[in-house]
Amino acid sequence: MLELKDFFSELDNFPCPELFEKHLEGFVDLNNIWDIIKRIQQGFVKNQIEKHPMSVEGTIEDGAYIRNPDYIVLGEGSVIQAGAMVCGPAIIGKNVEIRHGAFVRGDVIICDNAVVGHTSECVRAIYMPGAKSPHFNYVGDSILGTNVNLGAGTKLSNLKHDGSNVTLMLEGKRVDTGMRKFGAILGDNGQLGCNSVCNPGTIMEPDCMLYGCASIQGYFLKGSRIKLKQNTIVVPSRH
Repeated sequence: MLELKDFFSELDNFPCPELFEKHLEGFVDLNNIWDIIKRIQQGFVKNQIEKHPMSVEGTIEDGAYIRNPDYIVLGEGSVIQAGAMVCGPAIIGKNVEIRHGAFVRGDVIICDNAVVGHTSECVRAIYMPGAKSPHFNYVGDSILGTNVNLGAGTKLSNLKHDGSNVTLMLEGKRVDTGMRKFGAILGDNGQLGCNSVCNPGTIMEPDCMLYGCASIQGYFLKGSRIKLKQNTIVVPSRH
């Protein structure tokens, strides 16, 4: 597996660099890349806001719904549009768009120039700079690398139907992550096609492309192109 810095090129500009330290008091050690998500689940975002109070410098339009405002940080140039709902704790960087109908459920870090779009929902998630979930997306217990784009209708599923821990195959061995909720970790520049699904425990190295309507789970190497193969049958009209 790649090193953390190879998955995410913008770590030096991340607003809370402590998140990526191997040892952090009160949180699990980073032994695997998904331990970053465990720290988010353990309350890292709220802890950061309490330790380093930050302000609301962006715009919250009339008609936006804000819950736990004392735990919301909004950077300069960012906008929470009318009809969006944002729940703290949330750290939102500069020039971010939280569009009409978006639902930010809390425990999120959304870096500069990212987008959470119409009817998109995110919870316990990290958006690196320029990451976008612009249309009808679900991002749960996941990390989007720099410039990742989710096509319309793409979902990052984070919970198995039977409620058991999420597992994944690494180097031919099945690994138990110890997590009931774990969506996807998408390295920089990943592009996911419309209506695709990443099932729980999906990891993509940078520069991967997932074609539309595919449903996947597993570990994918840098630059992978992942396609759904199907047969299309055209039936003549009976009229």
